Amino acid sequence: MTDSKRYQFATPKAAFRRGLLNAFGVPVLVLCGSFLGFGALVRESGLTLWLGLFSTATGWALPGQIAVVELLSVGASFVVMVSVVALTNARLLPMTVVLMPKLASSRWRRWPLYIAAHWVAVTGWAEMMSNAEKIEPPLRLPYFFGYSMTLWSSTLVSTALGFLAADALPSIVTLGLVFLNPIYFMLVFAADLRDRMKVYALALGAVLGPALHLLTPDWGLLLAGTLGGSLAFAAERVTRRTPGSTPGDGGRNGGGGVVDE
Repeated sequence: MTDSKRYQFATPKAAFRRGLLNAFGVPVLVLCGSFLGFGALVRESGLTLWLGLFSTATGWALPGQIAVVELLSVGASFVVMVSVVALTNARLLPMTVVLMPKLASSRWRRWPLYIAAHWVAVTGWAEMMSNAEKIEPPLRLPYFFGYSMTLWSSTLVSTALGFLAADALPSIVTLGLVFLNPIYFMLVFAADLRDRMKVYALALGAVLGPALHLLTPDWGLLLAGTLGGSLAFAAERVTRRTPGSTPGDGGRNGGGGVVDE
């Protein structure tokens, strides 16, 4: 299937079905690997399968889920768990704010967007940020629902399989699987470096991340993300005004290199 046909639909139902199908492949494999690791972590922490499934069904954000499992295993208070999860998942707020205008259309009421906001996760967000402009605006929301439903349901199955197969895999392997998702996220953006802001963000993150972690392990990641992202945004704004800049550079459409069809 050519890339253009992957995003051409006649009806919302067709867009939903294509979203379901397009998520199969690397996106599902990476997420399944990550949640296999999470399921195994739940088992090794002495928690129940149902708690792991509930976490995936309602939270569906791996860093926050891992934090909850670790805090539960050491008997942390509810307030501490809520605070930690809020911090680890804070990245989802700007991601949602950026994505929702792309999914909105006069054809749809507002309440489906609230449901879609719950399904904003790294993989589906990256897919829509890269390809939303290729889809007619009224068809983006059903496509996103189809794509995210495949990912969400596959992670539920993977959580259960990881829990049941925890004894069959070495712990270092199951823990390593957890990190597949952020690596995939980085590779998705590295595959399209025509957007200067992505180049700046990746370069600054590579430099600031290790340096700030060594300086302050507890706050290094948060500082690197905040500082690196802000500097990348500022650098893109400055270079956009530079004489000779190509109109459309810098991902003004939010997709960075996306081609309208």
